[in-house]
Amino acid sequence: MHPPNPQPGDRLVYLDWVRIVAFGLLVLYHVGMYYVSWDWHVKSPHAGPALEPLMRLVSPWRMDLLFLVSGAATASMLRRTGASSALLGARARRLLLPLLFGMLVVVPPQSYLEVVQRHGYMGSYLDFLRLYLTGYDGFCRAGGSCLILPTWNHLWFLPYLFTYTLLAWLLLRRWPQLLHALARRLPRILHGWRLFVAPVLLLAATMLLLRPHFPVTHALVDDLFAHVQYAAMFVLGLALVHAPALQQRLQLARWPALAAALAAWALLVSGSLPAAGAEALADAARALAFSVVQWCGIVAALGFARRHLGRDGPARRYLTDAVFPVYILHQTITIVLARALAPAQLAPPLEGALLVAATFAASLAGYECVRRIRWARPLFGLKAEAVRRDPGSPNAAASVAADGAASLAAPPAARPMSGPVDR
Repeated sequence: MHPPNPQPGDRLVYLDWVRIVAFGLLVLYHVGMYYVSWDWHVKSPHAGPALEPLMRLVSPWRMDLLFLVSGAATASMLRRTGASSALLGARARRLLLPLLFGMLVVVPPQSYLEVVQRHGYMGSYLDFLRLYLTGYDGFCRAGGSCLILPTWNHLWFLPYLFTYTLLAWLLLRRWPQLLHALARRLPRILHGWRLFVAPVLLLAATMLLLRPHFPVTHALVDDLFAHVQYAAMFVLGLALVHAPALQQRLQLARWPALAAALAAWALLVSGSLPAAGAEALADAARALAFSVVQWCGIVAALGFARRHLGRDGPARRYLTDAVFPVYILHQTITIVLARALAPAQLAPPLEGALLVAATFAASLAGYECVRRIRWARPLFGLKAEAVRRDPGSPNAAASVAADGAASLAAPPAARPMSGPVDR
């Protein structure tokens, strides 16, 4: 028996579950990056193309989905608090303090093991830490690219998220009804065949026109292609909370979206697209197939979640609280464990399974430690004081997610939002 579909005024618990599952996929994806041929911080001696088709199934939409859900959580917070300066300050503390702490404490082991493997660095970790903190720029590859120190590595999501929050806050301070106007128009725009065609064409156009000139860097200041796509998803999430008709439409479209995403993915990984020679045609076909996987993957994820993940409970509340600390810790844990396991020369399937299980276990253990230490909680995006309520209550506890929002709630029907936006 399926849970009833959420009605206006209900909590959008399914979006909490989307974020939890998306961050779980992020852990799996980063373990996978150790074994594929694509560039990453450290690499397995067994790295090769075997896992790449599976990685290509989620890579087009995984981060876009996180930005969309972050925008939805922001809209929920704005409904409760408005676009006050205090709200923006709270977002800065929830996002930028963990970013700074992560860059100084959590990320350096990743860079140390990277230079040990790639550059043959022989110094101790403390020796490297002095280089890291002083911005040493001598770890360069043959092609001329040098490792930037200090770095935020996987924490790049946080400055991007804060930037979009700040821009939305500024816009809504100036035009308080902008979000509601967008939420009214969006269901009319994404109606019928346009629900699939319009976003796919827009995403494909940005890939063709911007990506060749602005490759993804995750460096914030020179990442125009990524900003156009991620900011669009963030804005879509802002509006989605206030557009229940669009949420219902995504649910009804879940099976066609899944079929389209799988078909386009099969084309991407099968080599059936036009080959080099007709270069413009090949680029257009790849961009179109990638964008179908990207958008239809998002529609399917939201649609199936709304249909099947509408129930609240202790697991959702616990994982909502845990997801941000796990996100901060997981990549360092994966890299440290990967290099620790390397001398054992385990078979890649066994080693990979151990890495996945150990990364989740150690990350959750880290969360269990952090949440009990009052001064450490803000460093990992948690409120300084844990929320204490009846654990059986559907309103208990939710907490900070990677976007800094607590749990997501649908606005009451026909109730205008009280002001501009926070993220």
